[in-house]
Amino acid sequence: MPIANGNAPRLAAALLAALASFVAGAKAARPGEPQHRDQAPGFHRLKVGDLEVTALFDGTGAFDPHWLNGTKATMDGVAEAVHEDPRLLDVADTSFLVNTGKQLILVDVGAGTWWGGGAFGRQAGSLRSAGYTPEDVDIVLVTHLHSDHVGGLTTRDGKRVFPNAGVYVAKAESEFWLSPDIAAKAPKDAQPFFQSAQAIAAPYIKAGQWHTFSGSEPIVDGMQAVPLPGHTPGHTGYEFSSKGQRILFWGDIVHALRVQLQHPEVTALFDIDQTAAAATRHRLLAELAREDVLIAGPHMNFPAVGRLRKEGSGYSWAPVVFTDQWAKR
Repeated sequence: MPIANGNAPRLAAALLAALASFVAGAKAARPGEPQHRDQAPGFHRLKVGDLEVTALFDGTGAFDPHWLNGTKATMDGVAEAVHEDPRLLDVADTSFLVNTGKQLILVDVGAGTWWGGGAFGRQAGSLRSAGYTPEDVDIVLVTHLHSDHVGGLTTRDGKRVFPNAGVYVAKAESEFWLSPDIAAKAPKDAQPFFQSAQAIAAPYIKAGQWHTFSGSEPIVDGMQAVPLPGHTPGHTGYEFSSKGQRILFWGDIVHALRVQLQHPEVTALFDIDQTAAAATRHRLLAELAREDVLIAGPHMNFPAVGRLRKEGSGYSWAPVVFTDQWAKR
C-alpha cells in the first residue's frame, strides 16, 4: 500500500529509532569474547641436511640464583641483575626428535611428572602435536639421568611411555645412578636423584631395552657420542651430521644462558664435578663459536636451537629464526 506523504517522516523516524534500539540491545546482549589461553602447539621443525629435527616443548621454569656458583663479584652482579630483570634466569625444558628417514630418535624426553611440580610434563603432548606417537619412537638417547631429562620415559606407576624404543645411556652414567652402594653413601639431598633414576630405568631394564655404551660403539648412522664430563659422571652429547651440516645436542652444558654464556666459569649446584664442568664448558663454547654447528640446548629458550657467537670475554646466543618456508630452514 502506498504511504501518504504526511506520514512518511514520522514513520521513518520511528523505524530509525527501532533499528537503533535493536542494534544497541544486540550489542549489550552479546557476551564478551573469551580469551584463548592455550599457546600454539609446542614444537618447532628444522632441517639439518637430510635430517628433520623437531624441538619438543616440555615446560618452563626459573633457575634459582642460589643454584649458581661463582666468585662473589660475579654472583653479586647476578643478584643485582635479577633484581632489575626478574626473568633473567627463566629456563625451558626441551627434548628433540630426529627423523633420519629410517628411524625416529629422541634425545632426552623431558621431566614427565618426576620434576618441576607440574611446570613440566608437556613433551608427550608436543610429540603428538608434531604428528608422532610414543609408540613410533625407535631409540631414546639420554644425555644424563637427571629426572628433568629422563622423567618422560616412565609413568609414576612404572609403565614405559616408549614401549618400542631402546634407551641408550653412557655406561658410567648408568652405573653411577643405578648403583645401590653409591646411592647409600650419597648425601641426603642427592638421594631423590638416585631414587628417580632407578625407578625410571627399571621397566626398561626389565624389558631388555636399557643399553649402555662406553666408547664409540655405533648406535645410529651419522651420529657420534661426545663425552662432556663434569655435570654428571657420564654426561654425554650427541652430534648428528648430514650433507656437511652438524647439530650437537649438548645436554646440560648451560643451565642459565644469560649468566653462563657471559661467565662460563659459573657452575651449577647440580654439577657433580664443578671443576670439570667449568673446564668442559670453556672448551666447548670456544670450539662451537668458531665452527658452524647448530646447538640444541634443552634449557635454552624454546625452540632451544641456535648458534654461539663470541662476544667480549664471553658468548652470545643466536637462536634459530622461525620460518614456514621449509626449503630455507
